[in-house]
Amino acid sequence: MLLVFLLTTFSKWSLLPIRNLVRPSQGTHIVIDKKFLGEDDALMIPETDDGRVLFGVPWHDHILLGTTDTPLDIHTIEPRPLEEEVEFILSTAKTYLNPAPTRKDILSVFAGLRPLAAPKDENSKSTKEISRDHKLITSKSGLITITGGKWTTYRKMAEDTVNKAIEIGKLTDAPCITKTLKIHGYLEDKQEGHWQIYGTDADLIKDLAIKNPELNQKIHPKFDYIAAEVVWAVRNEMARRLEDVLARRMRMLFLDAKAAMEAAPVVVHIMANELDQTESWKEEELQQFLALGKHYSYEA
Repeated sequence: MLLVFLLTTFSKWSLLPIRNLVRPSQGTHIVIDKKFLGEDDALMIPETDDGRVLFGVPWHDHILLGTTDTPLDIHTIEPRPLEEEVEFILSTAKTYLNPAPTRKDILSVFAGLRPLAAPKDENSKSTKEISRDHKLITSKSGLITITGGKWTTYRKMAEDTVNKAIEIGKLTDAPCITKTLKIHGYLEDKQEGHWQIYGTDADLIKDLAIKNPELNQKIHPKFDYIAAEVVWAVRNEMARRLEDVLARRMRMLFLDAKAAMEAAPVVVHIMANELDQTESWKEEELQQFLALGKHYSYEA
């Protein structure tokens, strides 16, 4: 009888509506050649025709144009840009850029999801009015949940969460050090070119190329990335997949999808040697990356 009661009770509870803590919103970006804006200037359109914000900023020697704000009811781990989002970005940019980029000028297109903290009004369909700030929620058991926020406020998010944990857990209080905490590779002097993303690691990577001249070769003629960077990513940055290197370490997939797919055979060969992998592994990695790359390339 107790088992029947528990099952019946659980069944009733499972039917109760649960308010979503996060409202996903998709933002799409396109990448174009730097000739459309230059290397020193950025563009922000504070209010487009539908009340959104659009920006154009120099990014890794290219121009990043975005973004959109599309509410989603169904989302995937690899979000896909919508045609209407690409059209919105291009049509808005056309008013401000001369020459104006067209579909054939798109080097890469990609979308990301914002985990917006859901508003109390669940019937709201718009995400434009939802605050981008993070929210802290504490349950009766003391569980702390953080929702919303964004990459640019990650330190503040962490600080608020730790402070709340100190309060709830009655832990020994201590001043937060995040404002002065230096990240790995911190360097006051800016490195030239793409080396600036490595900080102090740049010299170590260059040393690899000096000791082994073969590693000084470019992996693609359109980019300054060299083979030593692939080796460094495998040995020191836990890169294990072709996508890890060309998307998450070098960003080439986001900058020029076609170039990334062209560089893939060279990069996977270097990785296979470092990881002592087989020919079948190389082929599988290559095919998976090429399939992924097609989603980032945009055919006019």
